[in-house]
Amino acid sequence: MPKCICSTKVRELETEVEAEQRRGADAVKGVRKYERRVKELTYQTEEDKKNVNRLQDLVDKLQMKVKAYKRQAEEAEEAANQHMSKFRKVQHELEEAEERADIAETQVNKLRAKTRDSGKVQNCC
Repeated sequence: MPKCICSTKVRELETEVEAEQRRGADAVKGVRKYERRVKELTYQTEEDKKNVNRLQDLVDKLQMKVKAYKRQAEEAEEAANQHMSKFRKVQHELEEAEERADIAETQVNKLRAKTRDSGKVQNCC
């Protein structure tokens, strides 16, 4: 009977060893799977960092362009204000010149009328 017990015990131990070997192999597979996942995530993280850096560079460039456009818009607005001021000044000067021309024309017409009237008076006498 001891031989039977021993062979049974040996089979049980062999079964346990096989089960432990399977669990060990499964654990190794699991570790390798997680190592691959860590590598994938590390690579993805590096790619994400590169993308973030590229996007930040684009943001910086766009912000510089926006500042340049704002400056150009301010300069254009300032130039437009200066031109409008000059236009108003010239328009005012034109209105004054037209007014003076009207006054001068009225005076010329009065003088012509006076000259005609004085000529008629001299012819009559």
